[in-house]
Amino acid sequence: MSLLSGCGLLSGSGSETEQTIKVGTVSEPSTLDPAASWDGSWELFRNVFQTLLSFPTGSNTPQPDAAENCQFKGAGSRTYQCTLRKGLEFSNGDRIDAAAVKYSIDRIVKINVKAGPKGLLTSLDRVTADDERTVTFHLNKPDATFPFVLGAPAMSIVDPKSYPANALREDGGLTGSGPYTLESFHAGDRAELKKNAHYAGFAQLRNEAVSIRYYKDSAAMVDSLKKKQIDVTYRGLTADEVVDVQNEKAEGKPLQLVETVGTEIRFLVFNPKDPLAANPAVRRAVAQLVDRDALVAKVYKGTAEPLYSMVPKGVAGHTVSFFDTFGAPSAPKAKSILRKAGITDPVPLTFWYTTDRYGSSTALEFAEIKRQLEASGLFKVTLESRPWKAYTQGMQSGDYPVFGRGWFPDFPDPDNFIAPFVGKENAVGTPYEPKEIVDQLIPQTREVSDRGAVSKKFERAQDVLSDDVRLLPLWQGKLYVAASEEIAGGERAIDPQTVMCMWELQRKTSW
Repeated sequence: MSLLSGCGLLSGSGSETEQTIKVGTVSEPSTLDPAASWDGSWELFRNVFQTLLSFPTGSNTPQPDAAENCQFKGAGSRTYQCTLRKGLEFSNGDRIDAAAVKYSIDRIVKINVKAGPKGLLTSLDRVTADDERTVTFHLNKPDATFPFVLGAPAMSIVDPKSYPANALREDGGLTGSGPYTLESFHAGDRAELKKNAHYAGFAQLRNEAVSIRYYKDSAAMVDSLKKKQIDVTYRGLTADEVVDVQNEKAEGKPLQLVETVGTEIRFLVFNPKDPLAANPAVRRAVAQLVDRDALVAKVYKGTAEPLYSMVPKGVAGHTVSFFDTFGAPSAPKAKSILRKAGITDPVPLTFWYTTDRYGSSTALEFAEIKRQLEASGLFKVTLESRPWKAYTQGMQSGDYPVFGRGWFPDFPDPDNFIAPFVGKENAVGTPYEPKEIVDQLIPQTREVSDRGAVSKKFERAQDVLSDDVRLLPLWQGKLYVAASEEIAGGERAIDPQTVMCMWELQRKTSW
């Protein structure tokens, strides 16, 4: 099913864009500073900041946003140059020039937040502002994915007058040049966005203002939708809630649902600082026992599907390497793996998950994983959880033996489902340096601008990951936008980074 789209009808009380669109989500930003974010905070950033390049709806390749044009210079994909649009301004009226772009990227590297976006810039050597409108990125190695990186919301352009060069901004303010200005932000409650009069970019705003409401629980969010306290929901709907909205629509209730093929994934991370999680036999036994079919059937009821590699279906180079390695779930095979390693007693493992980042189904998901592992008699599982902000701190400190992570792609390329999770510094906060991937496969694939030509190397990388089982893929999800019938544009609102582009939403007050 899809939302109705329209082209600017006016009602008797005025333009359809005059009323604020109220959006509910369970994905509250963990920070207001792009230099600290490699997570769901990007949802807000895409709407209030600009990047040089972006991903308009329907495009899997980066297109100019703050830039007028960008291109590699010379041979070897080692020098990338962008020319800015003329007359760009921040929302406070300050001018945007090449120096501001350089400043924004440099501070990400200088501040170097652990598990932060510096991990996206491993190929960057230096940035130069060649004149007022020309900025050049000098790379330390060939990197055909660099244009994709510049399209990530972490690379948002910030005002040098408002953001410290060597520290995060901590005054609760935000100064950008995106489609909206952030009028106010109340942690745990809401963000108020207003159309940015200074904006010059690719987005065409179909509303004047958006109010984002942050929910701790998706049930409360759906209840607010039914009561018309909000207009749209995105992220965190449980399978039961998706079915509930579908049923309400079938019964003639004024609700509708957009379903989109998703590339978001869920996976487990094993921490090598923990002696049990560091044992390959323990990891392989867990991989041998996890029943993905049962997991998605019981918990996600058709709103997700089993995932057998870190690269999901729909992305070039996808394989089923974990299925090829482990086959169907088998307690006897798992027992054999442990016994060969000299492990005879049930293995005590603590699994951690976040309570408020990925929706209310997360607790049910981990309860099912616990049930599956303990049913074998080979594991004794303890479940622990924390809200996202505290959870990320523990993750980055290496406190969790095994923990769950979700991934919404930085960009739609197989590189982005492998490279962020390997290396000494990575997005999950636990060093993992498989030499073949880090020293050979990733560098080799980044030399090739034809991304379809590197599929075989990414297939090999997935085989390495399935052999190590430091990361265990579980499922990939579908994306859902639930909305009242008054709202159009939901089918255009989700970009290839699975970020909601609020400017696509509009209210119809006359049909």
